Amino acid sequence: MTGLSVETLAAAGTGPITSAGNTQLGIAVLAGIAVIVLLIARLKLHAFLALTVGSLALGAFAGAPLAKTITSFTAGLGSTVAGVGVLIALGAILGKLLADSGGADEIVDTILARAKGRAMPWAMVLIASVIGLPLFFEVGIVLLIPVVLLVAKRGNYSLMRIGIPALAGLSVMHGLIPPHPGPLVAIDALHANLGVTLGLGVLVAIPTVIISGPLFARYAARWVDIPAPEHMIAQRPSADPEHRPRFGATVFTVLLPVVLMLLKALVDIVVNDPANAVQRVTDVAGSPLIALLAAVLVGMFTLGRAAGFSRARLSTTVEKSLAPIAGILLIVGAGGGFKQTLIDVGVGQTILDLSKDWAVPTLLLAWLIAVAIRLATGSATVATISAAGLVAPLAAGMSTTQTALLVLAIGAGSLFFSHVNDAGFWLVKEYFGMTVGQTLKTWSVMETVISVVGLGFVLLLSLVL
Repeated sequence: MTGLSVETLAAAGTGPITSAGNTQLGIAVLAGIAVIVLLIARLKLHAFLALTVGSLALGAFAGAPLAKTITSFTAGLGSTVAGVGVLIALGAILGKLLADSGGADEIVDTILARAKGRAMPWAMVLIASVIGLPLFFEVGIVLLIPVVLLVAKRGNYSLMRIGIPALAGLSVMHGLIPPHPGPLVAIDALHANLGVTLGLGVLVAIPTVIISGPLFARYAARWVDIPAPEHMIAQRPSADPEHRPRFGATVFTVLLPVVLMLLKALVDIVVNDPANAVQRVTDVAGSPLIALLAAVLVGMFTLGRAAGFSRARLSTTVEKSLAPIAGILLIVGAGGGFKQTLIDVGVGQTILDLSKDWAVPTLLLAWLIAVAIRLATGSATVATISAAGLVAPLAAGMSTTQTALLVLAIGAGSLFFSHVNDAGFWLVKEYFGMTVGQTLKTWSVMETVISVVGLGFVLLLSLVL
């Protein structure tokens, strides 16, 4: 980069765009986040628009020229969408194939047929964790809640005893495990290794989902003992098993991208030779794009064709899967623009300089920042994106393992105490027929348990790795 001026770097969205002091930058950050919170929480503005306006406000309060703020925002938006947009789209296609083909129902029914009595909460958390890998959180809720209500009704189970494990499985996958948007964006922002993050994420997710799911459900069922609401129990859409893909083929398809990415990470660690033929193959096969693309292509046969889908039906399914994620892509992109604006006005470097004198560990600091933004905005994705942008400079000198743990700390913080400004809060409340108070005592506490326990295991891993 020798010979490039500060102005040239700023125009590319990769350099400082203001020389404001630390106090002004601090005020600018608080003002920018406050604008986003106000627009989302009070004025109910779409998160994409709120992040866009908030980025411009951040630049204005920091004293940056408007043109350069716009350049930073658009550069960040473009790089973020380029980095994770295709992955989100592929994940949406795989999830739609899983739902429409009846593959999700096949997994649910097969596991439930083998689970009775006390094993039922554990079966529900297993179902939600497997189904939640390729599905967005809201889609997973819509898909699984009817199952939860049916099981609770027919088996005469406490709704919380069955529902909390399912919600915990979905939420943990959403916050900690790629290819969900939040973890993917954090990995991209912090330049973390996706395979290592995925592997460590699984290590953190397993005990976290056990504690926040089946174990916490015992207490939640005592606090809120309600039956499944009759008016919400609906007929399952794909009830004919003759038109479903087989259980083994469905599980293989869902887990294929996870296995390929974990295999790449394992070979990179064990072989550690870029010239090695095996490593070259796994580097390609285990790259997120190829792994997810392979799962989608395989799923068209193991899920779509097995369900009797014609070529036209497969094409329609793919097309319908992409429309609902337009808003998600815009939010993720705008979040990337906000992140880049934070970096370019010098906030990241300021935090890096100030943190040298702080006694707060980096992982805890990242978690606290994500918690604050989550409480303010109600969005786990916005919290993850913003926190990743703020702490990105702190990851510069970290090892691959520590950077991955930083991603997980942010993801755990982004799930903290969902309340009335979170769409997921109202979705759970309405589906389960609870009052606001009951939802706070169950769903909100469960999210907090996930966040705190997840951070605890991240910190434990940081001590031994």
